[in-house]
Amino acid sequence: MRIDSHHHLWDLSIRPQEWMVGDGMEPVARNFNTDDLRSAIAGTGIEKTILVHATTTHDETFELLEIAQSDSTVIAVVGWLQIDSPGAIAQCEKYLEAHGGGYLKGIRDVAQDLPDSNYLAKPQAIATVQQLGKMGLTYDILTKTPELPAAIELVKACPDVQFVLDHISKPYIAREEMQPWKSLITELSSFDNVSCKISGMVTEAKWNIWKVDDFAPYVDHIMESFSPKRLMFGSDWPVALLATSSYSEVVRLAQSLTVKFTERENELFWRENALSAYKITKL
Repeated sequence: MRIDSHHHLWDLSIRPQEWMVGDGMEPVARNFNTDDLRSAIAGTGIEKTILVHATTTHDETFELLEIAQSDSTVIAVVGWLQIDSPGAIAQCEKYLEAHGGGYLKGIRDVAQDLPDSNYLAKPQAIATVQQLGKMGLTYDILTKTPELPAAIELVKACPDVQFVLDHISKPYIAREEMQPWKSLITELSSFDNVSCKISGMVTEAKWNIWKVDDFAPYVDHIMESFSPKRLMFGSDWPVALLATSSYSEVVRLAQSLTVKFTERENELFWRENALSAYKITKL
């Protein structure tokens, strides 16, 4: 069994996806539900998935929990909280008490591209994440390179929290830039309580004209930094359709980049690390 540690679903008739602006959005500017998901994963070996919020609304997270409760493909939800809000933990408790609340295994806030690149290191943000850890929840880090220093400060302050870095922190692949992303990843990976999703890369490359070799320097550094013991596959579907033809193409890319993995390393990457990081005990 393979697990996809990161995908989205949305219904544009319920709420818009505010990030869908500019040219090239046509592949994702429609509704995506669990029937679409099952169709997309067919033949890839992916059998179970982790559903991640796509908007910064509480209502969406409640809806995702309902989906997980009703559909056996989805085994966990990563919901949204505004972690610099004093009311964040009270809101999280509402999630856990809701229908499907047992599927809430992780929380994420959007730090990438914020005007305040130090957002994740704010005292209230740190206090919230510390409390999330005490509640047994994992925290997903969503950053680009400018926000990585603050992410490192957050991790330093939360040694008892399990973190998962999304999308290898979105390096500037299209510009072929490695630094300072590379050095910051090395520092972040020095903390054993941080894992990393090999996900979300195709939309950071040159859409639809990328080659596997474009990603190799970045993934090689991620592998060296985290080792296969702390890496997991994520599709970032359907967002990935902006730069790929299909879900299967994302899976093939990951297979190409991890071709040197041993059998045991593949088990960790495609299944066990996701189960462990999100404390998932039933499938």
